[in-house]
Amino acid sequence: MFKKSFLPICVALVIFAAQIGKPLFAQKLNADIRLNQVGFYPQAPKLAVVVGDKFTDFVVRDAAGKAVFKGKLSEIRNNQHSGKVSRIADFSSVKKAGKYTLEVPGLGKSAAFDIKPKVHREVAAASLKGFYYQRVSTDLPEKFAGKWARPAGHPDDKVLIHASAVSEGRPENFVISSPKGWYDAGDYNKYIVNSGITMGTLLSLYEDFPLYFENFNTNIPENNNSIPDLLDEVIWNLRWMLTMQDPADGGVYHKLTNPRFDGMLMPDAADKPRYVVQKNTVATLDFVAVMAQAGRILKSFENKLPGLSDSCIVAAVKGWEWAAKHPEVYYDQNEINKKFDPDIVSGAYGDRSVADERIWAAAEMYATTGKMEYLKGIDLKAKQPLALPTWSMVQTLGYYTLIRTSENLKTEAALIDPIKKSVKDYADGLLADLEKQPYHTVMGKDAKDYSWGSSSVAANQGIALLYAFKLTKDKKYLNAALGNLDYLLGRNATTFCFLTGFGSKRVMHPHHRPSVADGIEDPVPGLLSGGPNPGQQDKCKTYTSNFADESFTDDDCSYASNEIAINWNAPMVYLSAAIEAIMEQ
Repeated sequence: MFKKSFLPICVALVIFAAQIGKPLFAQKLNADIRLNQVGFYPQAPKLAVVVGDKFTDFVVRDAAGKAVFKGKLSEIRNNQHSGKVSRIADFSSVKKAGKYTLEVPGLGKSAAFDIKPKVHREVAAASLKGFYYQRVSTDLPEKFAGKWARPAGHPDDKVLIHASAVSEGRPENFVISSPKGWYDAGDYNKYIVNSGITMGTLLSLYEDFPLYFENFNTNIPENNNSIPDLLDEVIWNLRWMLTMQDPADGGVYHKLTNPRFDGMLMPDAADKPRYVVQKNTVATLDFVAVMAQAGRILKSFENKLPGLSDSCIVAAVKGWEWAAKHPEVYYDQNEINKKFDPDIVSGAYGDRSVADERIWAAAEMYATTGKMEYLKGIDLKAKQPLALPTWSMVQTLGYYTLIRTSENLKTEAALIDPIKKSVKDYADGLLADLEKQPYHTVMGKDAKDYSWGSSSVAANQGIALLYAFKLTKDKKYLNAALGNLDYLLGRNATTFCFLTGFGSKRVMHPHHRPSVADGIEDPVPGLLSGGPNPGQQDKCKTYTSNFADESFTDDDCSYASNEIAINWNAPMVYLSAAIEAIMEQ
């Protein structure tokens, strides 16, 4: 994380206010006024939500307390989840850079927020830096990690072949070296499937906005090596992924894991034996997609990273060939545990369909090689409703790549036009009835949005909207994407800013082992909390609501609503950085 002296004054003051436990400027802050707690761009929409029906007016005041805008709240909007009512405060006409508060007479004031260019740059940088704090097999020195410095955990240079993963030359308990990578979530294991969507999202961000990342620094050890920090971070995990391919046949292990989850301890104190577990088709095709995409991107850095691009492409081809020979090998943890010891009871990431992984892998292989043969016989399912990317449904990552590369590859209109239409139709569906939504966000129209990791739903919806903006140049899609970023940073029914280290109402107790075990009051910064989840599978006792959009508790017992995960952080990086890049253009 950046030193506090380099943070925007607004965020620094919010941090100070949170630390001393007093409201900013000693004013009465009211939780029923909900807005992006970081701030707004001068030329972009600026909305706040006022919960309740008793008030009709609002005032925007500058840092000196002078009223700079007076407005009327919107008509009442009804919340489809809770039945509560709200009104919208629109102060988009306030464009002068500065620090402001929003006041509703008789109700109170919001926390201070900024209006300025590059207002979300620190958010984007911190959410990318969040991956640095998840690095495996390396010390995090104070120079780069600040007060969250820690010794290396899990060297992973003596990893055992699980009985489910034996192959020629690699018998049970054979030792391999598989260091680096990122801790997957609040736990200390490494999973190929979840790394797949994470890497695909981050690599796509670089491909979509390469110039933006030429000067996007995050204070990591590699930040002076003439390679964009985004790619440096991705490469840390890429080198681990390469070790997960069986050199004998090209298949890819599902995960590198302890038999059981560690307790709430620091990484260097976790010393249980680690295993790589069964090769399967889903993990292998996720690996193929990542390697093909990384291979074409890293071609431009051959002088800095000699041979890495070629290694990725060779690995992708070998994995593709393995998957062709083993088209439907699935990871079923329960069945594995019936047959082999030790039992593996860490995150399963089980998936009973390989069709979407095959689409994504085929798209990346085509984009990298230009060979249409990779798409031959693949049903792209482009005429079906778009499926938002999740770890178990990744075909839309392939669509994004086909859209991105179609012009250079002169892709036939018959192939690419239905994909473009699918993305636009999905975005139009999100925008339908936006003006009726209680928080004026496309996030939350449907209770299904509030699934496990709902924050990533909001971020991935934002990415889809940005692709629709790319296709049409219509700012309604950009503004809606920005609305979902506003949601993640505070304009939501929980009142929380979901990115650790930011906001006047911030997440302080994520389900994240280092944040629990390090003895530091503030959690590791730049990590996106999972967000509302009415399933409440963790059975925590501290939830205060069962309503879908409020079903969140800032408690480290809550892995269902307050865990962090790399596949949630990646779309947060994409959404915030892409909006920054677009707003600079």
